[in-house]
Amino acid sequence: MVENRPFLTVLTHLFLIAGVIVVIFPVYIAVVAATHGPLALSSGAMPMLPGSELINNIMQVLTETRRGVAPFWLMAWNSLMMAVLITVGKIAISIISAYAIVYFRFPGRLLVFWLIFITLMLPVEVRIIPTFKVVADLGLLNSYAGLTIPLIASATATFLFRQFFMTIPDELMEAARVDGAGPMKFFRDILLPLSRTNIAALCVILFIYGWMQYLWPLLVTTDPKYYTLMMGVKRMATVADSDPQWNIIMAAVVLAMLPPVLIVIFMQRLFVKGLVETEK
Repeated sequence: MVENRPFLTVLTHLFLIAGVIVVIFPVYIAVVAATHGPLALSSGAMPMLPGSELINNIMQVLTETRRGVAPFWLMAWNSLMMAVLITVGKIAISIISAYAIVYFRFPGRLLVFWLIFITLMLPVEVRIIPTFKVVADLGLLNSYAGLTIPLIASATATFLFRQFFMTIPDELMEAARVDGAGPMKFFRDILLPLSRTNIAALCVILFIYGWMQYLWPLLVTTDPKYYTLMMGVKRMATVADSDPQWNIIMAAVVLAMLPPVLIVIFMQRLFVKGLVETEK
């Protein structure tokens, strides 16, 4: 039961506003820094109001190539490829795995599910050395396959799809079977349309996950042709160590934030609906 008291309403709003400020403030600082020239940031005092150099800084990021850093458009393409391949791969493998676990009766079905579920406790950061060894032995360093394949398997998405499939009534499957639908037709024509919102919600989450990857690309790529935006931003700061051009770096950061923000904005309705339906 939620108590409707004015004091609690004001208190909760104060906490909400404080939380939003804490989250938004670093983003605001990055955006403000991207709007000033190099002299404004080199003085040591951070301006708190926007300047007028945003377009100039962005054009420098997009057109100039810096020592040790790949061109911006190439890094953006690599980040996009990595995010899309990880998203598509994770969803494809997870939904097929969940379909097999829920609708097929084979020995050890629950054991298989729990073995997949246990991998939640083994993220890439924990198994990064053996994973790097396997990728190196397979000759996948400096390739899109090396960037994406080790990150594709997802126990979280498998678990979410399994829980959603278990909410679908058995009568629906029996009716499809009576109508002559085989396993593939039932999966393609019934389960996939019903899972549309869940897939959309996972697309948002997994795209951001793939876009923000930093540690794994840093390990498996030494060729600038495969640098991602996250690596590029870090290298821009490192290369400019003696003369840090933070206005240019922050302009690159702002550009790197745009794709995930646009994905969330355009898929907000499906994202929320998919998460709510997953919890039913």
